[in-house]
Amino acid sequence: MKQASAFEIIAARCWNVLNEGKSFTPVYVTGIAFLYYVAIGWHTSAFSLGLVYLLPLFAIYYVYDFPLHLRWFLWIPLGIAIYLFGIPDMGLLLFALGMYIFFTVFFWGTLYYHLRIGTTWWNFLRIWKLFLKNTDSTSGNVFEQLPKFFLQLVVFSAVYEAVQPTALLREVSVLSVGIFVFAFLIHRYLFNWKPVEYPAYTNPADLPDEPLAKKVVVVVIDGCRKERLYEADAPFLHRLMREGTVYETMETIYPARTVTCFSSMFTGTYPREHGIKSNMVWDLLVKVESIFDVLKKQGRKGVLFGCAHLIDAFGDHVESFTAVSHNDVVDKKIMEQAKVLYERENPDLFIVQMIAVDQTGHSRGVLYPEYLEKIKEADALVADFHAWLTARGDMDETAFIVMADHGQGNGIGGHGHLDTGERFVPFFMHGPMIACGKKVGEFRSIVSVAPTISALLGVPLPDHARGPVLKEAFKQKEQTSYEETDHRYSRIQ
Repeated sequence: MKQASAFEIIAARCWNVLNEGKSFTPVYVTGIAFLYYVAIGWHTSAFSLGLVYLLPLFAIYYVYDFPLHLRWFLWIPLGIAIYLFGIPDMGLLLFALGMYIFFTVFFWGTLYYHLRIGTTWWNFLRIWKLFLKNTDSTSGNVFEQLPKFFLQLVVFSAVYEAVQPTALLREVSVLSVGIFVFAFLIHRYLFNWKPVEYPAYTNPADLPDEPLAKKVVVVVIDGCRKERLYEADAPFLHRLMREGTVYETMETIYPARTVTCFSSMFTGTYPREHGIKSNMVWDLLVKVESIFDVLKKQGRKGVLFGCAHLIDAFGDHVESFTAVSHNDVVDKKIMEQAKVLYERENPDLFIVQMIAVDQTGHSRGVLYPEYLEKIKEADALVADFHAWLTARGDMDETAFIVMADHGQGNGIGGHGHLDTGERFVPFFMHGPMIACGKKVGEFRSIVSVAPTISALLGVPLPDHARGPVLKEAFKQKEQTSYEETDHRYSRIQ
């Protein structure tokens, strides 16, 4: 398994500019306007003035992304803009729509996925339907992006085509102020489904008096939708769930993006504190102490084997792999290399990210047989890795955690806004120090991962950790082994 090259790391950051919805809108509007007006006739001063007039709208729609059902409110400002300015150039709007279809369905959904993960050249026959259902925070959120860039192009073309564009300053200013107030009120009163944050830092008294485990191994099946895991033919993972402790309502964070979630999982806090608020990272590295930093201070080692995106959050603690690999073999390569890394580094904490399930959801959808097949393949690979660790004698004192960073929604399997299927993730713990056959139904959050690792390894908490230690999963001294317990959890419900 090759490491992510410097080119891939830079390319991943560049791609995120187009992938993340907030950055895509102003970049797309500017690019479309430039291409269109270069083709039909170019006026530098009018073009520059049009962009200046759009700056407030760029800022408003960067701050307010109108998640899930709130996106339908975006059509109201568009209607007002058309009432104020008309449609000065219908050709511009048609060009923007056509290029958007090309970008999402053919460039992204077909060419990009074919070259990167080997998806069929015929993927456009399905993925156009998936984009229409998509409600996540990416540029592929059709019914969020269309009213945003249509409105901005209506304003831009009105300014560009006006004989005296400065005469439109008052209308554009009133529209911008009105949209700001509108967006503020919508988000203030209707955006009410973000997870409730833990208000206080983790209590150090919740840490046990002595370490419970010599090592902790975490397998993150990126983008694994919880109910689909339960439905899949995944005998080994289901066995771990029966024999360990399962958290039925383990909640991810907002926004549910991979780098954001990993940052919260391994710092124990939320994006507002650790600073990673999307996959597109402006300031590199988390701004608070991570579990890797804690281990390093204690003379111990944590290793995260993951994709290039995660270097932006955790820097040298990440051993990266290339994500440019056929999706049918990428997880196999990852888990083979995971053995090499584990043997070479002998870490106290080892985290490995599997990506094929997530990529299948994005390229082929989560409600199709291909998604269940990828979970089945992940199950076999985790079973093999666990057996390898067991054969080494490492599992006698190791806590083994399997989880997802986020789920995946309908459509292209997007994630970010906490749509159906995104919010609650599979999470279970297994090992000699973990309670057998236990289910925890109370709400928990992935910000508890880092504090729980601290408890297991007997090291201090990361300095901004807020998640409670998942101590209900720890086996009590008087508890018998799994073989001696009843089999109430012999079947995944």
